[in-house]
Amino acid sequence: MNIKRAIKEYTFVAIGTLLVAIGIFYFMAPQNLAAGGVSGFSIVLTSYIPLPISAVTLIINTILLIIGFIFIGKEFGGKTILSVVLLSFYLFLMETFFPISNPVTDEILLNLFCGIIISGGGLTIVFNQNASTGGTDIIAILLNKYLNLNIGTGMLAADAFVVGSALFTFGISKGIIGALGWFLNGLVINYFIDGLTIKKEVVIVSDKATEIKNFIFSEIDRGVTIYKAQGGYTNKPKDIVVTVVGKKEYFSLKKKLKTIDSDVFVLVRSVHEVLGHGFE
Repeated sequence: MNIKRAIKEYTFVAIGTLLVAIGIFYFMAPQNLAAGGVSGFSIVLTSYIPLPISAVTLIINTILLIIGFIFIGKEFGGKTILSVVLLSFYLFLMETFFPISNPVTDEILLNLFCGIIISGGGLTIVFNQNASTGGTDIIAILLNKYLNLNIGTGMLAADAFVVGSALFTFGISKGIIGALGWFLNGLVINYFIDGLTIKKEVVIVSDKATEIKNFIFSEIDRGVTIYKAQGGYTNKPKDIVVTVVGKKEYFSLKKKLKTIDSDVFVLVRSVHEVLGHGFE
């Protein structure tokens, strides 16, 4: 990995982790909303032990990372370790210099939604750098390795334990709201991940395929595939140009197609993941 790319990835990990810390500290923790994960379990444990949430989070994540290295191997790289340390460090800074005595808003559901959206956005940024903030994903991998349990199911089980402990500690009302947050967290992360990675597959049928291909090469800098086809009604030979572009690139292409060929036929599909040259 080159230095510029490494700096960029570690910077995004730091920014994403900061958002996670803000969502936890200012919106979730003040109202004892445990929506799964190590942060949720830390909120529960602070009701029983006289330690701040930053210290509890660091202790649990450190234990899980050690277990991960022992039983799984070196699958947890430097970016994950950085995120684990930064999460507790950010929480410590907030506890020390920017503490709050009351929830940000008086509405518990509003705090839940804000906390989930902010921390979910942060987690998405971290995940997109091939890192994590530690926690239940380590437990899920262990369950998968030794019990052949699906990783998604393993995370579900680990988070269900956290939500159950919150229900026991804080009562049915906050336990149910925490469970709602646990459900919403998955939806928010999936939504953000799709929004960051989604591309457009554009299928173009035109008599001016060469001009369209040259525009895509020179102005959008994407590759194309050209298929030979035959019109079903006219029986005339046709060229089909297929390309995959980003959302901004698609709008440039769409605008240009109208000027190149007024009779162009275009089919557009959303693609959730693209692997290969020019993409991740």
